Amino acid sequence: MKDQLLEMGARLQDLREIKGISAEELAAKLGKSVEEYTEYEEGKHDFSFSFMLNVATILGVDVIDLLSGESPALSDCAVVKRGQEFFIKKEGSYDYKHLAYTFKNKKSEPFFVTSMPGEEDDKLHSHAGQEFNFVLSGCMELTVGTVKYVLGKGDSAYFNSELPHGIKVIGNAPVKFLAVVMK
Repeated sequence: MKDQLLEMGARLQDLREIKGISAEELAAKLGKSVEEYTEYEEGKHDFSFSFMLNVATILGVDVIDLLSGESPALSDCAVVKRGQEFFIKKEGSYDYKHLAYTFKNKKSEPFFVTSMPGEEDDKLHSHAGQEFNFVLSGCMELTVGTVKYVLGKGDSAYFNSELPHGIKVIGNAPVKFLAVVMK
């Protein structure tokens, strides 16, 4: 995981420099201190998806460019067969499978997310746009702003993702859900 963080940090720095944006300017746009932002570029902090989405939006690139370093061949129809999803493993957080990483000009980012009990990220995250979550299995507590909701299989939530939000698994079973992030 440490090598992946170093690679992502280097990509982040390269893209920022290519776009002609200083670390100070990008840190300010992200609401981070320059020191904290620089630690992301140095691979000292794990990246939340919200952080990566915010950076990608500011830099005008697809989030997959930041995550993988490769721009996939984009098309007007993205069919992703089982086992061919773009897999993102977050240390101490969620496992994401991007379900439309080859679609061009996306207005949303659909993910299949799995979170194991006790592995949640305690921080709340926010990003521009809206988000829709649909629980496929397990049970979770979804925090949006200052309100907590308990969601089980078949439940869904659609919310303003500019509000700080996050989940916590309830019980001993992993929670699996579809998350659609709309820009």
